[in-house]
Parts: sequence; structure tokens; C-alpha cells
Amino acid sequence: MTQVQLVDVGLKFGEFQALREVNATFDAGRIHGIVGRNGSGKTVLLKCICGLLDAYSGQITINGVDRRNRKALGASMGIIIEAPGFVAGYSGLTNLKFLADIRHQAGRQEIVQAMEMVGLDPKCKKHVEKYSLGMRQRLGIAQAIMENPDMLVLDEPMNGLDNAGVKDMRQLFKDLRGQGKTILLASHNPRDIEELCDTVSEMDGGVFTAQSGFAPDP
Repeated sequence: MTQVQLVDVGLKFGEFQALREVNATFDAGRIHGIVGRNGSGKTVLLKCICGLLDAYSGQITINGVDRRNRKALGASMGIIIEAPGFVAGYSGLTNLKFLADIRHQAGRQEIVQAMEMVGLDPKCKKHVEKYSLGMRQRLGIAQAIMENPDMLVLDEPMNGLDNAGVKDMRQLFKDLRGQGKTILLASHNPRDIEELCDTVSEMDGGVFTAQSGFAPDP
């Protein structure tokens, strides 16, 4: 089943053409890798898909519904784009409670479960300002999954993680795919793409220059 479809998607910032007639189909229940050098358009495209940028031309549909029709859009989405932002003087659990209160889609039980899934102790009182970079990234991933979304949009989700953390998150993403989640993953790490992704789309100059599908490691 097609979950995300891009038709002639373009976006300009002034005279700079960030995206140029991007066309792609991302099926549900798979991990789709997006690769390319810095400035190739990966992050801009992900922002358009998740609704952080609306000034694009062309069409983005999710579950057959136009991305701009927010009320009709039924798909829930967990997002990591750029560095996760939290309130420094509160614990990880409290930060996630603050964020959960915005949409009321996750209660304490779901927050605790999400933190445990990413390897954080929900009982820890340490303020986020004392977290390591890797702990902050784990908390960002917990935020992305705590509302049990249908789809995850992840831009460099392994940033700041040590080797053990990377291994843990790779397994988590595989488990989420096994539950039928759709994941769009941008990563500079070839090993992430090789181990995780069912399809790979390469971007350069704001357009997909190559697309392929293959079976990742189990």
C-alpha cells in the first residue's frame, strides 16, 4: 500500500531552487532511506513531507490525502529533524509530558514505555541540561514514538549516539517496521542504510538522481 506519494514537488528559497520536480512513492510498512551530500535537499524534502514547510509546488499525498489538508490527514507522524529541543531545567519524563499535553495522544504509561524502548530510565530525575548528547538524541526518539505514530520521519536520528546506542536504535527501527510502521530515514552513515532500508533514494541538487530497492539485513 502506498503511504506517501510525491508528484513534481518543487521549492524555492528566493532564487535558490531547493527541490526540483521530485517524484517518488514510499510504501507503507517499510524503511525508506534518503541519502545525499549536505545541501542536496534531503532535510527540505522531509520538512515538506511532515508539514513544516508548505510553500512547495506539486503535490504530496499521505494515505491518499493531500498533505496540505491537515484536517483530513489521518496519518499520525513522529518526527526528528535537526537537534531535539527540550526544556533544560526539567527531567526527560517531564519534558515528554509537556509535549504530550499538546495533542493528548500519549499518557504517562505511553511516555514511560517510549523512554524504556530507547534505553532511558523514566525514573531518573536528572535534568535534560545534564544529559549527554546521546541521551538527548534517545529522548528525541522517545518523543517521536511515544504517540504510537503510523509513520516516522527521521533526519540523522543516530547523531550523538555511541556504538551501543546506534546498535540499539537500529534494532528499535527494525522492530517498528515489524509492527507495520513506515519510516523515512535520512542518514550519512552507509551502514544505517545497508542494515535498515528496504528502498534507497539518492538526492543531488534537489532531485532524486537514483532510486533502488533491496532486502536489508534482518
